[in-house]
Parts: sequence; structure tokens; C-alpha cells
Amino acid sequence: MENVFDVLKQRGFVKQFTHEDEIREMLGKEKVTFYIGFDPTADSLHVGHFVQLMAMAHLQKAGHRPIFLAGGGTGMIGDPSGRTDMRQMMTPETIQHNVNCFIEQSKRLIDLSEGNAIVENNANWLLDLNYVSFIREIGRHFSVNRMLTAECFKNRMEKGLSFFEFNYMIMQSYDFLELFRKYGCRLQLGGDDQWSNIIAGADLIRRVEGESAYGMTFTLLTTSEGQKMGKTQSGAVWLDPKKTSPFEFYQYWRNVADADVENCLSLLTFLPMDEVKRLGSLEGAEINKAKEVLAFEVTKLVHGEEEAKKAEEAAKSLFGEGALGGSVPSTEISKGEFTDGIDVITLLSKAELIPSRGEGRRLIQQGGIVINDRKITDINTLVTLDFFKDDTLMIKKGKKTYHQIRLID
Repeated sequence: MENVFDVLKQRGFVKQFTHEDEIREMLGKEKVTFYIGFDPTADSLHVGHFVQLMAMAHLQKAGHRPIFLAGGGTGMIGDPSGRTDMRQMMTPETIQHNVNCFIEQSKRLIDLSEGNAIVENNANWLLDLNYVSFIREIGRHFSVNRMLTAECFKNRMEKGLSFFEFNYMIMQSYDFLELFRKYGCRLQLGGDDQWSNIIAGADLIRRVEGESAYGMTFTLLTTSEGQKMGKTQSGAVWLDPKKTSPFEFYQYWRNVADADVENCLSLLTFLPMDEVKRLGSLEGAEINKAKEVLAFEVTKLVHGEEEAKKAEEAAKSLFGEGALGGSVPSTEISKGEFTDGIDVITLLSKAELIPSRGEGRRLIQQGGIVINDRKITDINTLVTLDFFKDDTLMIKKGKKTYHQIRLID
């Protein structure tokens, strides 16, 4: 059976590792307990988390045991990695709600049932620590000079790094030690922005327990030009269908740049690499077929096959016969509001397609708004009942955003 370490490297997941040969040997000859931590910074996972869930799924399929560690304790502080300012503090109730959302969403990709995985929350040990005992036992193993050179703190040095956040690395390191003691966990995985925290945890286990522990990071999801993926004009691409609808999710992947198709297929689907290479090598108009496969496969993993089919059909009808797909995001408005007409900028606001009236004017003046295949060029256009067919109309914003208006009595 192929070593999962080689699978992850071939598919482009692996960015850095503490001990390449040892990690590969360990994953090839024994059942390894590993963990990935997820701080509950929102009530939904996003596509950045999705890469880590996919890596976790590959490891689980290969027979290894994942620990899904929810950051109910570290979430009280907030990870300073990659930040230029301090994270907003959340209430314990909000953190717990977010933890619950993360766990439910992860079940689509990871078998979290008893015996197949471990679900833990670092609030279980971090919130009851005795501070003096903790810094005597754990804090003494950390060099402040060395910590200040860590990548996760560099962005904060100009504006100032609070002592509050400075504790984060020690807390995450302690998580690794606790999971090692409790479950025999010897491998921590995470995004590449977690490298400093991961090696600090492995080093802590070596210092306190005299045992070897390992770390490995995954590449962040970026375009071929190095830009972070998973952002749209309206914000992050979420895994929660209430925050990013399955149609919008499908469309995001359907519209990735040609140069990014192969990398996304490799990281975000379980398609065999031969098929990934074949699809990624398509050129010209043919590459659109690969994008359709990518969009369908990723949407199926996150939202299920039924929602993926609905999104696919809606997209095809939009770009084919022009029919109105039922999975397209929509807003219902009373028919009576259109008796005398609604000005187009107000309609865009009601549909939450613009953040301000000024942005609406700019979009219209630049030709960025189309209603039922008619480009709107006048900011004073009144949208009346005459615009509707079968009580619906379609607004297109820019090249990729579609929104349906439905009349109700």
C-alpha cells in the first residue's frame, strides 16, 4: 500500500516537516495518532480549513487516527500568526457555539465516530491551569529571545505584541504535550503559518518527556501568482451553506484561473492523480470541462451530491438556455413594491449586492449590472413589473455574481 506521506507530497500538500525520513517511516509502518487544531474564530469553517480537512481525510483513509482539536481554550486568546492587529475577543458562549459548528461541518470529510477519531477541546485542560504551576513546569522551557524570532510574531513587532498574545505559542505547545500524554499523539499538522508553533510543541515534548515528536505543515491555498484563495468581493468562501450558498460555492471553483485548476483538483478532490494531470493539461475552451469537474467534486464533498447537482444544473441553465436555476441565491420582494417601480440602486441594496449606494452608482456607470440580459447604464432606471417573467428576474453583477429576485404576494 502506498505510503500516505508520498500521497500528500505528490498532491502538493506538504510544505515543511521537522524530520522527513522519520515521519515517512512512521506513517509507513505503524498507526499514527496525529492532530490538527482549529481555533473557532467564526461560526463556520472556510476553504483555508478545507485543505487541512482533506489532508486529515487522506491520513485517516490510510489507517491513521486523527484528533480534531477544537480551540475552546486558545480561542480565548487568539492566534497572532499572520495578523497585524489583535483578534477581537469572544465570549465563552460564542466560542462554544463556533466549536459545535466546526465539528458538525467536519463530519462531511472526517469520520469522527468513536474508535475512528478523537474529538477534543483544549478548553478541557487550558481553562483550569494554575498559572504559577504552569509557568514553573512549562514556561521555563521557552526562550523569549527565540520566541521573538518566530515568524508568527514578526508581523506584530512594529505595532506591538501584547503579553496576552505572547502566551499563544506556549499554550499551543502545551496542547501537543497534553495530547502526547493522553493519547500518544506524536505528530502535529497544520497550515504553514503554524510552523513556529508546531516546532515549539515538538521541542517541548522532547524537553519535558525526553521523547521524539514531529511536525508537518501544509501549503496554504494560493493562486499561481501567490495570492491567497478563498476570498470574494463579498468576503470569505465559507463551508456553511447559509453563509456561502452551494451555488455561489460551485461558481467560485468554476471560475478559478486556468493555471490554478490542477492544483485545486490535487488538493481539494480525491480524484486519482492521473486524472488530475489529464484535466489540468487541457487547454483553451477544453479547460472549462476541468473547471466543471473541480466545481462539482468540491461542492459534492462540502455540501453533498444532491446540492452539487443542483448547483451544476443551475449554472448550466444560466450559461445555456438562460433559464433561471433554482439554486441561484435569491431575494423575495412583495409584488406591490414594484407597482410604481423601484430604482435600480435600491433594488441592488435590497438584494445585498452592494455595500453602499455609491458602490451601486459606480457599478452601473462601469457597465457592471445586467438585468435579464439588459445592461443597465442609467443610475435612475426604475425596475417595474414589466421586467419580470413568471414573477422572477435575474441580476448579474460583474462577470460571476448572479442573484434572482422573486415576487411574492
